[in-house]
Amino acid sequence: MASAKIASDPEPVSYLNQREAAEIDEILMGPLGFSVDQLMELAGLSVAASIAEVYKPAEHNRVLAICGPGNNGGDGLVAARHLHHFGYKPFVCYPKRAAKVLYNGLVTQLESLSIPFLPVEDLPVDLSTSFDIVLDAVFGFSFQGSPRPPFDDIIQRLVTLRNPNEKNQKPPVIVSVDIPSGWHVEEGDPSGKGIRPDLLVSLTAPKLCAKKFAGPHHFLGGRFVPPAIAEKFKLNLPEYPGTSMCVRIGKPPRVDISALRENYVSPELCEDQAEADPFTQFQKWFDDAMAAALKEPNAMSICTAGKDRKPSSRMVLLKGFDKDGFVWYTNYGSQKAHQISENPQAALLFYWGPLNRQVRIEGAVQKVSDEESEQYFHSRPRGSQIGAIVSKQSTVIPGRQFLYQQQAELEAKYSDGSLIPKPKYWGGYRLKPEAFEFWQGQPSRLHDRLRYTLDGKGAWKIERLSP
Repeated sequence: MASAKIASDPEPVSYLNQREAAEIDEILMGPLGFSVDQLMELAGLSVAASIAEVYKPAEHNRVLAICGPGNNGGDGLVAARHLHHFGYKPFVCYPKRAAKVLYNGLVTQLESLSIPFLPVEDLPVDLSTSFDIVLDAVFGFSFQGSPRPPFDDIIQRLVTLRNPNEKNQKPPVIVSVDIPSGWHVEEGDPSGKGIRPDLLVSLTAPKLCAKKFAGPHHFLGGRFVPPAIAEKFKLNLPEYPGTSMCVRIGKPPRVDISALRENYVSPELCEDQAEADPFTQFQKWFDDAMAAALKEPNAMSICTAGKDRKPSSRMVLLKGFDKDGFVWYTNYGSQKAHQISENPQAALLFYWGPLNRQVRIEGAVQKVSDEESEQYFHSRPRGSQIGAIVSKQSTVIPGRQFLYQQQAELEAKYSDGSLIPKPKYWGGYRLKPEAFEFWQGQPSRLHDRLRYTLDGKGAWKIERLSP
């Protein structure tokens, strides 16, 4: 799916009042031939796509979709289905189910995916304890009056999510569909005591109340506005890029870097629970990173320094590890290779952010055998093999076209499927650890740090370091 682009609008984006929003819906479902379920499907997909743009499932996995009895609730049901397919774990609270075939079908679709439906009475009083995202799909632009039970209590729970938490837990983010529930469609939240969503997904076009939205993320979804409607209502809307179902309105929020702060909440890493062997402990944590479906859990930073003692860091991919050490492959003419030849000591760093973990490993480095490099080289895709030949890593080249030309020549040369020889300037390195440090993030910066070092007899000693 294409990434959502930021609306670079020389003119302000158009906003709709309640009458205009209702009239556009009537035209879409009348002369223009759209059905309710078509519009609902497009709207729900837009909401799910907007969430995926900002909140990745590795970090914000558990989603509670609170769905009202009308079309806004239907959008939420559709969004929950798409979020499931996007890799999230959605739960649905649907207190007042609409007795219509369309809504029954949406419920059946969710049930077929084993998506849990939670009764209101089973919701935790503090939603922070169970969810990373709360999807507010309760009331849409046609709602008038004051919310009635059970939605009045649900909305109040969403309001209290922005109050300080005694347990210092990070509250779930709130995503509102079209308008924040309980807001007036045109006036917004005059009392200032309503829901304050982090992400607002306006559908068709933003409603007037969206001008009062002060959250960090505002997206437009519902890619179904034809030119006739845009001209009739003089709508100035941003273009949707590529295949994206959403587009950001305005600029991303400016962030005060000094205020960025994460209060880690993790299981404690205690000496009596840690493995006696650091290789076993690393395998255990690496397996956890794999099970969490983190992107490239084998990515590691390697820091080297040559005889000039100037350190240099870059990311590489771990390609194997055992009791003999940690292996990666590269060009023997690269900067890191030159530094290793002058100073065969290096430091590795693995960082698994969603697990609040990092591992530091230090030790001596040497090349792996030619046989081992040869075997790995020929296990790679042929395109990667050709890329290794083309790239004289760290050397200056005249332009990208230079690489394409050499790539094309080599692809033609080996188009018969013959064996591609490993270049002599390419191969592996192995770092043999002399020290490990396992770091587990904890609240209030009182992190766990366990360091493994070798004693004089070749046994590993564990020490706790101050955070």
